[in-house]
Amino acid sequence: MINASQIKAYMEVKGSDGKHVGTVLGIEDGSVKVASGGMDHTIDIGLVEAIDRDTVRLRKTAEETVRVWH
Repeated sequence: MINASQIKAYMEVKGSDGKHVGTVLGIEDGSVKVASGGMDHTIDIGLVEAIDRDTVRLRKTAEETVRVWH
């Protein structure tokens, strides 16, 4: 289980494929709030696979993650 307190604003968010998804704005109601494409979005904390230094890595690819935003 990921410790949400390790996720900080301005961390990069990447999909499981290593592609850029967005930038963390913060944690809100069990979700990671992310800036991407000039808009704010949320990602369920359960989709976070790992936290590596300044990067949040997701269980889904970047494409799978952003698909639900459009």
